[in-house]
Amino acid sequence: MNIYIYHAKQCDPKRCTALKMGRLGYAKILTNPKRLPRNAILLNPYAEKTVSFEDRDIIEKNGVMALDCSWKQAEQVFKKTNSKTQRSLPFLVAGNPVNYGKPCKLTTLEATIATLYIADYKEESYKLLNGFKWAHTFIELNKKLLDYYCGKTSEEIIEFQKELLKDVK
Repeated sequence: MNIYIYHAKQCDPKRCTALKMGRLGYAKILTNPKRLPRNAILLNPYAEKTVSFEDRDIIEKNGVMALDCSWKQAEQVFKKTNSKTQRSLPFLVAGNPVNYGKPCKLTTLEATIATLYIADYKEESYKLLNGFKWAHTFIELNKKLLDYYCGKTSEEIIEFQKELLKDVK
């Protein structure tokens, strides 16, 4: 499973899940966004289509890309990558110590775990838990949602998410 992470060196390296994923051999860390592979799934919270089971073949052949940079820089990086397959993640709750319980405040690790799980690469997603003391919490907090999203199309996930969040303002 190829996992690529663009790292902009804008965070505390001691707490950075992306850098630790690189050290553990789970991901290839890149510092030039133009070197990110064009055909991999790029996780983009602004993408209209969400990660789904439909993305399995792309993930298997080309991998997953995540960005580890400030949100102020993110939109510029999305444009620089030339990625043709950008996907958002559906509603999930953070399990990391910094943003525990906050909706959609996921670490790079959590986003990658969610992507693999939703695309039905559950075994690979569980392997990413090794080396992170708190990572199992993310799966525990989101187990029902992840299980629901797994095997669904992007349209089905988006419709479910709209229903789930319709009363939230």
